[in-house]
Amino acid sequence: MKDHPLELFHFCPKCGSKNFEIHNALSRHCNDCGFTYYQNPRASTAAFILNSKGELLIARRAKDPAKGTLDLPGGFVDNAETAEEGMVREIREETGLEIKPDRVEYLFSIPNIYRYSGMDIHTLDLFFLCHVEDGQEVAADDDAAELTWLPLREVYVERFGLKSIRQAVHRFLARNC
Repeated sequence: MKDHPLELFHFCPKCGSKNFEIHNALSRHCNDCGFTYYQNPRASTAAFILNSKGELLIARRAKDPAKGTLDLPGGFVDNAETAEEGMVREIREETGLEIKPDRVEYLFSIPNIYRYSGMDIHTLDLFFLCHVEDGQEVAADDDAAELTWLPLREVYVERFGLKSIRQAVHRFLARNC
């Protein structure tokens, strides 16, 4: 399991025992207290936001990983939140847009590895399509340094910094151009 996130954990998070051993490819088990810790992927979201002109809202990343590259608005789903609720929240935080959860359409998912704080976080990236009403202003905030509306013919996959986002944009453009 070289380079696997479980390699970083050597003590049981419940009792602190060093008797915390590899159980299988996704877990460690404490032989003292019986606790089993599973390392499952984190759910994250990303949005293809289209306006009435058919333009896509593109963000420029304000933070690492891939700071300065293009991205789609999105982020991690919080505890006790549906993927749609997380998508709506992330859109509001990064763009200022108010999207109703019933205007969020699930498209597809892509497994990913997101490097954060020196650790590879396995994620399951959920991609959504959102349509916005005319007249809504966008304002970059949180993880977005800037926002731009682009016609789909001007969206270039290689300008996106994160692997799963590049894959998703390629897939989206293949379906919609």
